[in-house]
Amino acid sequence: MLASLARFAVRRRRLMVFGIWIPFAIIIVALSGAIGNNFRTEMKLPSSESRQAQDILAAVNPSEGGTTAQIVFKSSLPFTTPSVKDAITKALDAVKALGQTSVQSPYDFPNQFSRTGTIAFAQLSVPKMTTKQMDVLAGKVENAVDTLKNDNMQVEYGGQLFKKFALPDSEALGLLAAIVILVLAFGSVLAMGLPIGIALIGLVIASSIVSIVSNVVSMPDQATSMVAMIGLGVGIDYALFIVTRFREALHDGLSIDDSIIEAVDTSGRAVLFAGTTVIIALLGLLTIGLAFVSGFAVAMAIGVAVMVVASLTLLPSLLAMAGNRIDVTTRAAVLGLITFVASGFVAVFTKSGAIFGVGTLVAAILVSLRFVVPALRKPIPHKEQNNHQESVWWRWSRVIQRRPWTSLILAALALGLLAIPTFGMRLGFSDFGNEPANTTTRRAYDLVAEGFGPGFNGPLYIAVTGDAVGNPAKLKSFADTINATPDVAFATPIPLKSDAAALVMVYPKSSPQAKATSVLVHKLRKDIIPASGVQAKVGGFTAGSIDFSDYLGARLPYLIGVVLLVSFFLLMVVFRSLLVPLKAVLMNLLSVGASYGVIVAVFQWGWFSKLFGVGAPGPIEAWAPMFLFAIVFGLSMDYEVFLLTRMKEEFERTGDNEIAVADGLAATARVITAAAAIMVCVFAAFVLSPDRSLKLFGLGMAVAVFVDATIVRMLLVPATMELLGARNWWIPKWLDKVLPRIDVEGHHHESPAPHLEDLFDDPHGDLVEAK
Repeated sequence: MLASLARFAVRRRRLMVFGIWIPFAIIIVALSGAIGNNFRTEMKLPSSESRQAQDILAAVNPSEGGTTAQIVFKSSLPFTTPSVKDAITKALDAVKALGQTSVQSPYDFPNQFSRTGTIAFAQLSVPKMTTKQMDVLAGKVENAVDTLKNDNMQVEYGGQLFKKFALPDSEALGLLAAIVILVLAFGSVLAMGLPIGIALIGLVIASSIVSIVSNVVSMPDQATSMVAMIGLGVGIDYALFIVTRFREALHDGLSIDDSIIEAVDTSGRAVLFAGTTVIIALLGLLTIGLAFVSGFAVAMAIGVAVMVVASLTLLPSLLAMAGNRIDVTTRAAVLGLITFVASGFVAVFTKSGAIFGVGTLVAAILVSLRFVVPALRKPIPHKEQNNHQESVWWRWSRVIQRRPWTSLILAALALGLLAIPTFGMRLGFSDFGNEPANTTTRRAYDLVAEGFGPGFNGPLYIAVTGDAVGNPAKLKSFADTINATPDVAFATPIPLKSDAAALVMVYPKSSPQAKATSVLVHKLRKDIIPASGVQAKVGGFTAGSIDFSDYLGARLPYLIGVVLLVSFFLLMVVFRSLLVPLKAVLMNLLSVGASYGVIVAVFQWGWFSKLFGVGAPGPIEAWAPMFLFAIVFGLSMDYEVFLLTRMKEEFERTGDNEIAVADGLAATARVITAAAAIMVCVFAAFVLSPDRSLKLFGLGMAVAVFVDATIVRMLLVPATMELLGARNWWIPKWLDKVLPRIDVEGHHHESPAPHLEDLFDDPHGDLVEAK
């Protein structure tokens, strides 16, 4: 099937490129612009106490069923000054007049004035609404209140309502790094350009599709960033694997068309299998049953699917157009390209924009044309594609195979040490104290913490029902009981126009992301409220975040178990072995553990936090471990399939496990190393993002891929494969008969009869072209 698809793409190359893909890209982008998006973060648990509290309050007052926000004032004049009081009151009345929020003025609730009398805040309750609607409302609120700003009055806005989210500029750095890596690794501008081009085209289409789908499926604001992160990585990788196999076939003497068809029929099969595995792992997250988790999963699955389809259809047509020019390049071209990339790095890092970057590029090109190019007109000698036994990777494999136990122990110790912090992982959601210092939400957070304490940034909403609602004395006694609870800074009843429910606002002493706040919520629910005899539920954004963390933490082991079983089964079917998939699953588990350990050390313990631009230490974003595990297991299948497929191919050809391991590693190490380096750069670029969650996820992914492609693939795999010997490929006959057959190796050509003067015998008797 894939061979037929490749044949069609080659023969109808112009139709595929100019008649199908380019028009499709234009149409989908236009549709996305016309329809617009509806990204929204729905943190709604299937069942939780915070949701019950939210439903109770929303039934009484819709504005109490959404989220909270704050308008924070810092004045050099006393707030009792008539002009100051009059200005603030008019501004808050204007906010009330918008009709979309309820407002608690500090002049109605004196506890919202700091003891020093210099800081005050107004508490806003916002109904449930989409991200787009929140952006519009935030703009209206700011317009109504910004008139207060002057030399004597500082005004800041805190809470989810005023959070601004933008895609990080650092994405470009990952792409620029990928260009440099591909040029240096493969010495060809076209061999570099095709994977990059496929990834960019796929990203544009995938992002547009995700934007359209967000109107049907609830997707968080960060969905497009996650698509960019995973899409760029797998898109470049998948195209790179196919391009590399095409060049190998071309250098064996096959025609251009036959080389493309073989590349798609061999590496293309592995791409399809690996991509399908990633998609299955991502869609497995739908079983979690949370809207925002499902939204992320669907968005990233769309991104991976588009990259797979582009690699199997668009890429063959582009390869047919490139033909033998895939290897043609000159040192001048490489020099100019690297200069362009360097200028891009300078422009991004210095924030100097296009003018500086273009200026640097033009100057560098002029210098190159005048002094360098005349001396570098000869083509760069192309690195031998198929003479694997002469490569450094062959020699490396032989070193590992001579000392397999040493390599195994050292690698296991390294991964074990990295994974140690995992056992102290605490799941949660970071608060606005981790926002960049130049944002209004961070300044508002800091002012509230300065004037009242960090807990006032994340109040708890206790929804009261039953006979206490119509009994002011009992309600006050209940509030006093809450006030007397350790770790509670302040608790007060809030009037509601209802006989069905009442509200008690509770301000903890600790910040929303602190462990003490989580302990307080559980203590209120299990001990304090039941002992009071009052019917009440603890809710609010902070309590909801804690419930989310508890829920996701409880579901994580089930997800890990399912992914492990699915991975084991798929690898067993593909490689007809029991030990290979078992070994792969255990090694991938070590890779993920090492990744978890690093993010815990950096983001939770605060190690090297300044180096990575992390704010105050806090919990690990509750959703991150799930996605890290699902994605890393999917991506590791890419490298696992490409490496083990070549090892098995050599084993079946020679019957010698030692030679098969060395040949398989040598044949795939360069492309796996380049692909992994690109992945690491793409993911690591997101560490420069100001958003903590993207920073955390990017670092986790970068570490996982780096560990998987170095310690696991280059140390553990050859060492264990050497120790197990022929047992690697053993499977009971009865099991072999009942398992379905999946062919990811495809059909390989037999090398054509070569010219004797251009050939020599390799150590195994195969003829390998010598340049």
